Amino acid sequence: MADFELPDAMRLRPPRRPPVGNTEFRSAMAAMASTVSVVTARRGEERIGRTVTSMLSLSMNPPTILISIDIMSRLADLIAKTGGFSLALLADDQTAVADAFAGRLAPQERFSAASWGEWPSGHPMLLGAVTALDCDVVGSMETGTHVLFAGAVVEAETTTSRSPLLWQRHHYHQLGGLD
Repeated sequence: MADFELPDAMRLRPPRRPPVGNTEFRSAMAAMASTVSVVTARRGEERIGRTVTSMLSLSMNPPTILISIDIMSRLADLIAKTGGFSLALLADDQTAVADAFAGRLAPQERFSAASWGEWPSGHPMLLGAVTALDCDVVGSMETGTHVLFAGAVVEAETTTSRSPLLWQRHHYHQLGGLD
């Protein structure tokens, strides 16, 4: 279990029927194309982030997104303690950023893979992303190995001339024909 409190946490019940195995689940989810994002948080001088594909738009009113973060990670701890996070939807030329935050670079070196600014909240803001969001945590739900954080979008910057980086079947992809 995590060593931090989750605000308004809701526990999931076990399924009534046996779930599929890990291999079958991974194969099924690999078929889904997802926008590659980086979730970051900052507390004091510590900045941390992780590449994710598990995020979605949750609601329009209030504007809210949902992210899934490993509950035992330092990132989940920082998000829970600061009550916020930032998210960057990566552009199709930002595979180096995706790889850095997926673990190809040590945590202290990851932010050197791109240019970063800072939101008024203090959370990191990736420059050149398709979309960059700054969020306040408005709810969370523990799923066992992960925690879902609902983040109300309090700041947003979008670059309409950029195309998103996609992940599907264990490879990066680009959209074609966006004009």
